Amino acid sequence: MNKGKILVVDDDRLVLATLTHGLSQAGYEVIDADNGDDAILLAREHRPDLALLDIRMEGKTGFDVAAYLRDHCQMPFMFLSAFSDDATVAQVKELGAVAYLVKPLDIHQIVPTVEAAFANLRARVGSAPPATHPAQERTAASNEPLSAAVSIAMGIVMHRYSLSRTQALERLRKVAASQGVSLDAHADRLIQAQETLSQLGPQ
Repeated sequence: MNKGKILVVDDDRLVLATLTHGLSQAGYEVIDADNGDDAILLAREHRPDLALLDIRMEGKTGFDVAAYLRDHCQMPFMFLSAFSDDATVAQVKELGAVAYLVKPLDIHQIVPTVEAAFANLRARVGSAPPATHPAQERTAASNEPLSAAVSIAMGIVMHRYSLSRTQALERLRKVAASQGVSLDAHADRLIQAQETLSQLGPQ
């Protein structure tokens, strides 16, 4: 069953092939591009439901592509990058990504995040979430709809502490509960702290 159409963009051909194969095996229709210009053309032609973008590419960057998709196609996107510096995280948040994952990751870590992103998109349009197969129940908690802020905060925690997506979410929840704030509020605080630290860096 086709779970949705995804545009995957990465200038590393091996990464691109791995993502395309893995997401296709997971039930998604995948369109791939190895540069930003082709990505924009394919997005306009095929109108995918979601774009998965590498950030650092020659020519148009993932940020350039994301800005175009947001402004001209109203298309949601998520980032997959080897970089997690404060400036990158701040720009990811500013552009409005639905998720942010830090390389290296294997496809088994990426698919749950893609599924969660689709669950978020369905929730926004008021569609009922798809039924969960018994074999998938153990991952249901990691695929629940999450805000963009929480997804970005999870990417930060995953990278900084070498945690899985589920572990990062659990850690965020524990700290939020201990501080008596919502998960979204805690995620916003973490991202703001990252942005403040970046402003205190070398001038």
